[in-house]
Amino acid sequence: MAHAESLTMASLTDLLTIKGAYLLAYGWLYGMSIWISFFGGIIAYRSLPKHQFGALQHRTFPVYFASSVLLSSVLLALWAYTHAGILSNLARPSHPDVAQAYALGSVTLFQGINQFVVGPLTSKTMFKRHKLEKEEGKSYHEPNVSAEMKALNSRFGMLHGISSVANLGAVIALGFHGLWLGNNGL
Repeated sequence: MAHAESLTMASLTDLLTIKGAYLLAYGWLYGMSIWISFFGGIIAYRSLPKHQFGALQHRTFPVYFASSVLLSSVLLALWAYTHAGILSNLARPSHPDVAQAYALGSVTLFQGINQFVVGPLTSKTMFKRHKLEKEEGKSYHEPNVSAEMKALNSRFGMLHGISSVANLGAVIALGFHGLWLGNNGL
């Protein structure tokens, strides 16, 4: 028969471990990534006028990307700290612990690119497009927009595509890491 335990302050403080912190940070990062990537943005896109949607994304994405960079960096540092053989096997990506480090590093890299390069360029392009819409009295998607608007549309589409691919890469890497954690633990 199983022994029944009672929760005490001591048993609750025993939960505060590196493993517990790691799992909470991973859950926060993965959940946030899934929500932002597949639910929140779609709901906002369908619910808000396009300029309000753009303003919301302009405010939301920097927080999301910065949080992703911070959390994935912390996870990578904790992973390296708790898996001593990573540095000596860094050139062996097929080594399981190293593969997980590469997965976490790719999240940091992809979201860092979004935070510091692609995101600001996308926002700048979006606001130029909004300004030009006011000047021309036309929405960006109307027929017969100016050549300048077409160029901005093309640039915005390219930047948005790069950002989406980088973000999807981060989500896939996090999914891979989560599957590893679920099957092999920390």
